[in-house]
Amino acid sequence: MKKFYKNDIKLLIRLVVVLVVLNVVGTYVYKRFDFTQDHRYTLSESTLGILDRTQEPVLVEIFLKGNFPLEFRRLQNETKQLLEEIESRNSNVKFKFVDPNEEGPSKKGIIEQLYDYGLKPVTITVNDKGAQSQQLVFPWALVSQGEKVTRVQLLKNMMGANTEEKVISSVQHLEYAFAEAINKVTQEKSKKIAILKGNGELDDAYIADFLMKVRESYHIAPFTLDSVAKTPQKTLEQLKEYDLAIIAKPTKAFSEEQIGVLDQYVMNGGKTLWLIDQVQADFDSLRRDGRMLAYPKDQSLGELMFKYGVRINPVLVKDEISTKIKLASGRQGSETVYSDFLWKFAPFVYPDSEHPIVKNIEGVKYDFTSPIDTLKNGVKKTILAKSSKYSSLVGTPNEISFEVINEQTTPESYQGKGSYILGVLLEGNFPSVYKNRVMPFTVDKPLSESVNTQMIVISDGDIIKNQLDDKGMPLELGYDKWTNMLYGNKELLLNSVNYLLDDTGLINLRTKEVKIPMLDKLRVEQQYTSIQMKVLVIPIVLVIIFGCIFILVRKRKFIKK
Repeated sequence: MKKFYKNDIKLLIRLVVVLVVLNVVGTYVYKRFDFTQDHRYTLSESTLGILDRTQEPVLVEIFLKGNFPLEFRRLQNETKQLLEEIESRNSNVKFKFVDPNEEGPSKKGIIEQLYDYGLKPVTITVNDKGAQSQQLVFPWALVSQGEKVTRVQLLKNMMGANTEEKVISSVQHLEYAFAEAINKVTQEKSKKIAILKGNGELDDAYIADFLMKVRESYHIAPFTLDSVAKTPQKTLEQLKEYDLAIIAKPTKAFSEEQIGVLDQYVMNGGKTLWLIDQVQADFDSLRRDGRMLAYPKDQSLGELMFKYGVRINPVLVKDEISTKIKLASGRQGSETVYSDFLWKFAPFVYPDSEHPIVKNIEGVKYDFTSPIDTLKNGVKKTILAKSSKYSSLVGTPNEISFEVINEQTTPESYQGKGSYILGVLLEGNFPSVYKNRVMPFTVDKPLSESVNTQMIVISDGDIIKNQLDDKGMPLELGYDKWTNMLYGNKELLLNSVNYLLDDTGLINLRTKEVKIPMLDKLRVEQQYTSIQMKVLVIPIVLVIIFGCIFILVRKRKFIKK
């Protein structure tokens, strides 16, 4: 027995020595290992680059603390584990979880402050010891450095999806969201965006929400082409100072000189985001009169687009998979009754592409959109959005009325139709529209082919248009105040801008796949008793078996000695 006692003491001393050595080494050498199949805890090169450039303290406040259902605990844990990885890479990044619902004298002030920041809560049902209660949850985070603060939305909006599906989608995009936010508060703005004006583009009030979000990361300024008739070369040089030009729903035709400036801007590497309506159709006029005439309109951009490899057809897409409008459907006493109807001229588009611009985004609301044809010209084309297979075309000019709501169709009506292109990314070397032609004005060193550049063409100018509230203030882009629905328009456009201007590869994080194992609730409910017994009994049986084996081995060893 004394010999066994001495051996145990020696083994214990060795174990203590090994542990001490490992701890000493661990203070100088630090390494984390990611054994997950999808490498969810391995930060991308883009994120590492952003963290390595972060020299000043950054604080991340996550308002996701409390007693939550399983799905929200998943989101909470995934957020915590990601931020632990970020903090381990750069100790300047600190994070803390805050419970805005925690009782105390400052609770009301904290919640009001969150509302002021634009952090909208969601309501969940919490079960506590058999009692159910409603609780506000703020699935948001604030990332700050000094005076700079930006929001991070942790739970994505997904219409028709349950909480579990939203959490899975949200976790996919956590690294991108936090990396973008840290980059936003730590790096000075460098890229410049020109918002083209002067050709009947949307007023600032209708693109205000988009502009306010974009200016967090980029310099923005209005740019008119009015002076191009007198000083086209000077106008071109001024436009070339901008990295991106956004053309949002022009209604007036471009002059030959203006087209020449835009063409040479592209030839010199300028990026462009075209949001073009090819048909004149206004829902406000339809709502007022009950019917309207939809007719083609020409901004004189057809030849330019054709040369670059796309053509927007002057017809309308009518889609069975569409968004809702609210119309008066009768009266109840002295009150007007309003009901929701599917409006086939406002397609609800769920992009199915794996491209980082559209992957994992919410469905997008289009409004009186037209199909895009892609043409062969050596420029790479990536389809970003399509109508559903249950869509057709309506020629113009044509009268549009609310009678289309009562139109009866069958799947056979769409045989050989549908899946019309509504948004496309073009990348490569673009041929000039003035190749082998005389320029409308004298240009210093005109180019007949562009350097490698990119542009995005979307056949709907209203995709960037936000609604106004009763006081004339802009609402969030993508929010429909009539039906109280929030669509993914803003996410699509912000991703488009980030992709066109991204020089860190950050946007590619949106393609990262994270597989979260979730419980099969139906199976758990059906086999609840058997699963409960397995969970309780199997560990106890295993402990007894291993205990018996250990005792037998020790007994044999003692007998031999």
